[in-house]
Amino acid sequence: MRGVFSTGLLDGFLARGFNPFDFYIGVSSGSTNIAAYLAEMPGRNHIIYTDYSLRPEFISFSRFIRGGHLLDLDWLWEITIREIRLDLDRIYSSRKPFFVVLTDVESGQACYKLTSADNLEHVIKASSSVPLFYRNFPEVDGRPKSDGGLADPLPVGEAIRLGASRIMVVRSRPRGYLKRRGASEYIVSMHVRHYPLLRKTVLSQEKRYNDSVALIRNPPPGIDIIEICPPRGFAVSRLTRDRLVLQQGYEQGRAMAAEAVALWNKGKNKE
Repeated sequence: MRGVFSTGLLDGFLARGFNPFDFYIGVSSGSTNIAAYLAEMPGRNHIIYTDYSLRPEFISFSRFIRGGHLLDLDWLWEITIREIRLDLDRIYSSRKPFFVVLTDVESGQACYKLTSADNLEHVIKASSSVPLFYRNFPEVDGRPKSDGGLADPLPVGEAIRLGASRIMVVRSRPRGYLKRRGASEYIVSMHVRHYPLLRKTVLSQEKRYNDSVALIRNPPPGIDIIEICPPRGFAVSRLTRDRLVLQQGYEQGRAMAAEAVALWNKGKNKE
C-alpha cells in the first residue's frame, strides 16, 4: 500500500506532461504504477489503492488464517482488467523499453523482464506476488517467479548497467530509512524453506537494499541520480486499510511532483 505515494507522484507528472525518460524499471507495486503512468491514465491506480484494494475480496485476514491468500491478486487482476484495464496500446506506442523486476523462485536471483503488450499484465502480477501474502508463484518464461522486491528492491544498479546516466529513483520509504531484518523476513523465509536459494535471498534483503541506497547516495562518476522519497509525515504502511491515510499518502505524492520535475530540469540545464 506504500505504493500509493508513487501513484500520486506519477499522476502529478501526468498533470504536468512530464515524461523525459528513455526507459523504465518497475518493482512490485511500482511496476503497476509505472504502467498506469505510461498508459496516461491519471487516477486509475488511485482508485485501486483507495477502493479495490480495501474490499474484502482482496484483503482478508480470516481467509489467510484458513490457508488462503491474505492479498488475493487473482481477484484484483481479474476485476481491474475487466473494469479499468490498462491501455496497453498507449503504453507501448512510444517504443520505450519498460522492464519489470521479478525474483526467480528456484535461483533466488533477480530477473529484469522486458515487457510487451502481450505479457505486461501477467508480469506485473508476478512482480507483486509477495510470498505468504499471496500463496502462488506465477510462472514467467516457464519458471516460477515472485515479488521483484525480494531480489532487487531498488534496481538503480541495473539502470546503470543498461546505460543510464541520469536516473530518477522513486522510493516508498522516507529518505532516512535503511532496512533491518525483522520478524517478517524470518516468517517468509520459513514459508519458502523448500526453495533454499529463495530463502537465502529473503534473509539477505537488508544488505541488497542498503547497498542500493549507498549507490544512490554515492553514484559512480558521470552518473546523476535524483532520489524522490515520501516526506517524514508519510503514514502509510504495507497493509494500511484506512482510506483517509491512503488519500493523504496519495496527495503527498502529488505534491512532490513539482519538486521532482524541478530537480530533473535543474540537472538537465547543467548539461
